[in-house]
Amino acid sequence: MTRLQNRTVLVTGGGQGIGRAFAERFSAEGAAVVVADRNGDAAATAAEKINAGGGRAQAATVDVTDPAAVGRVVGETVDRWGRLDVLVNNAAIFSTITMKPFDEIELAEWEAVVRVNLTGTFVCCKAVAPVMRRQRFGRIVNISSSTVLMGRAEYAHYVASKAGVVGLTRALARELGADGVTVNAIMPGSTETEVPRETVSPDQARAIVGAQSVKRRITAADVVGAAVFLASPDADLVTGQTIVVDGGLNFL
Repeated sequence: MTRLQNRTVLVTGGGQGIGRAFAERFSAEGAAVVVADRNGDAAATAAEKINAGGGRAQAATVDVTDPAAVGRVVGETVDRWGRLDVLVNNAAIFSTITMKPFDEIELAEWEAVVRVNLTGTFVCCKAVAPVMRRQRFGRIVNISSSTVLMGRAEYAHYVASKAGVVGLTRALARELGADGVTVNAIMPGSTETEVPRETVSPDQARAIVGAQSVKRRITAADVVGAAVFLASPDADLVTGQTIVVDGGLNFL
């Protein structure tokens, strides 16, 4: 498991859930990992665990909607590790969302979700692009959601934001390909992590599994392999694509 030896990876939202699983797996594949999270304590804990296990990681506290803060993290990453090879745009508003009909979503809530989930992805891509262009190498992996394919009710702001991530992925793949940078997206299904949330009840989780082609709950470990593949030499000519990891609930 050394496909990413001598690479440096920045994972946003890396302090918990799928983001932490991404950070741990990229470290296991030989990469130096920057665990970036708005919750600095969570980022530090995740980085400390990686370092204690013999990996290489640093923590960064960052709000992905703040271009100056993101720029500082990118600069610090390059200063410490000499390069930045992979960006995983995982940070999102998700577990704290209260589901409601679209016409009950206040504009402020809509804008907050879109700002983090879509604009935050744009901000991070914009910050790393100059570095990757100079290197003539880069891998950007954007995390969307398979809810885009089903159009889940009472979740309009989340679904719309994650659909936007797919559109942004395709546009940036066209713009950055000539510079040796690939841009792809992953659509995870409903994934079981340690993060509590009210958007999937136990009964709903059972119904989702029943509708999947593969009849078991999705875990973070099921999702990270797709990200490693997209960051690895095996995917050098894969760009502008979306990989669905939802147990065969939806087909793209």
